[in-house]
Amino acid sequence: MAIKVPRKWIPILKALVHFAALYPLISLYYAAFQDRLGGDPVEAVIHFTGIGALNLLLLSLLLSPLAKKLQMAFLIQFRRMIGLYAFVYGLCHVLNFLFFEVQFDLQLFVDEVFKRPYITVGMAAFLLLLALAATSTHKIRRKMRERWQTLHNFSYLIALLVVIHFYWSVKSEIVEPLLYASVYVALMALRRHKLQSWVRRKHSLNKS
Repeated sequence: MAIKVPRKWIPILKALVHFAALYPLISLYYAAFQDRLGGDPVEAVIHFTGIGALNLLLLSLLLSPLAKKLQMAFLIQFRRMIGLYAFVYGLCHVLNFLFFEVQFDLQLFVDEVFKRPYITVGMAAFLLLLALAATSTHKIRRKMRERWQTLHNFSYLIALLVVIHFYWSVKSEIVEPLLYASVYVALMALRRHKLQSWVRRKHSLNKS
């Protein structure tokens, strides 16, 4: 049985999503300015924004199978919003690293991107996420047509790259990255039929 939500509730639910996404970020920077983030506030801010981006990415991937399983079609309306907030957190993550870790030294920033594999992977994920955010409007979607869906299918790859970035960035504690990797695998398992159809289609194109 499909679960329907009255249309008048949608703006309220969207406002709650905005609050849930923005409040932790605002609280983080307020705590940073108040010097209440412990002995290494820079690391705390970078870690929080990175994990926030990953959480939102995985949540955006959960919405489609959840909407289908529970017959709650209205959840799809929140997918783009949550994806954009994943970009906002990712942008904050990159800017924090740029401002605080490399002191806005662009040459050092570029060197770090190419020298450290975990930063290389993370930056690749961010650039793909930037492309998705830049093409998220309805107007651009209509112009791109089928290419839009092809581009936005890269959200699966982005989430994988961010999981790898997180795993490679930790020095000793790997339990949390492995938990995120397990969640990612589970989300991809929910899409196994879709992924299998892509593989079959690519195989058919290669044969032809």
